Amino acid sequence: MDIQPLSDSLFTQIVDFRRDIHQHPELSWEEHRTQDRIAAFLEKLGVPFWTAAKTGIIAEFPGALSDAPRVVLRADTDALPIIEETGLPFASENKGVMHACGHDGHTSMLLGAASLMTNDENRKIPVRLIFQPAEEKASGAKAMIADGALDNAAMIFGGHIDRHYPLGTIIATEGPVNASSDTFDIFIGGKGGHAARPHETIDAVVVGSLLVMAIQTIVSREVNPAHPSVVTVGRFDAGTASNVISARAHLSGTIRAQDFDVRMMLQESIRRISKSIGQLHGAEVTVEIREGTSAVINPPEMADICRRAALEVVPEEFVHGLDTANMGAEDFADYMEEIPGCYVRFGSILPDQFPFPAHSSKFDFDERVLGVGAAYYHALAGIASMAVLEQLEG
Repeated sequence: MDIQPLSDSLFTQIVDFRRDIHQHPELSWEEHRTQDRIAAFLEKLGVPFWTAAKTGIIAEFPGALSDAPRVVLRADTDALPIIEETGLPFASENKGVMHACGHDGHTSMLLGAASLMTNDENRKIPVRLIFQPAEEKASGAKAMIADGALDNAAMIFGGHIDRHYPLGTIIATEGPVNASSDTFDIFIGGKGGHAARPHETIDAVVVGSLLVMAIQTIVSREVNPAHPSVVTVGRFDAGTASNVISARAHLSGTIRAQDFDVRMMLQESIRRISKSIGQLHGAEVTVEIREGTSAVINPPEMADICRRAALEVVPEEFVHGLDTANMGAEDFADYMEEIPGCYVRFGSILPDQFPFPAHSSKFDFDERVLGVGAAYYHALAGIASMAVLEQLEG
């Protein structure tokens, strides 16, 4: 699809911005240069803004109804600890750090929308833009909320570049669009000894291995197949030498679910299985679970607002729901636990190239999506403002 809803001049500006911060990526809570670049862009537009959550920025377009609840649009700004292998001429110059999830694109889209909004007249409802740090650490949203990002706010909207869908596609769907994300650690205490005398030991590696296999049965045998969920052991640390039976082992992994009850059940199943296998082999097993972000679940009325905005930018056949469940996590859920909101996805497959997944060292996207996203957020600000106005008048 050949789509470019922006002027050549504005599109060039936000592409240049994207390439600049892509070349100079910064990890969570280290986005100082990125913050400065966003501030400079907003300052040039004459948009009022202030810093928040250490490396974040909040900007606001005033409205005639100055006390009215705000419409909030959010972008994330941080990069990942990945060595880039894209071969792009603007590839990361910060070795070991890369924008491998599209946050450089999200930030550029929102700045493009800000440029468009400077030409809006007769705005009644104030519109707030938040540029959030540390999404990858799942801690930035809470910090922005603590610093007032949702003060006197009515509704919030965000989105993510998605390499599963072609350019021009906007996924605006009701219901679950991201999973909850919790982390578990399992510590195994056995009895070490000589590898030639296993009968004198309690082998933590064997106990850990049994746990890895048993945990895999939780989703396949305890969860209703209609409820997408994932339990993954991503780390297994044990042992010091080939001829020593280890007395200690450590497993670490992630729990993903789109339903709250399933989320709680998965946690309890890990605890139950770990305790039972420990007792079976006489090992001491301790489970620690750290709850992370909740699932992102779009309310129908918020999804409808997003669909209406999308239809102002792309043809109807390019606006639809998710094809499959998305088990990735997003701390955008923290905002939606406070106020209504909606989270969409922007198709961005590069033509004639393999669609490397997010968090890949070769991740990239079709930069024309920046224009689609900017135009969408601009349209969304207007439609969401009308919804807020209707609520006030109703």
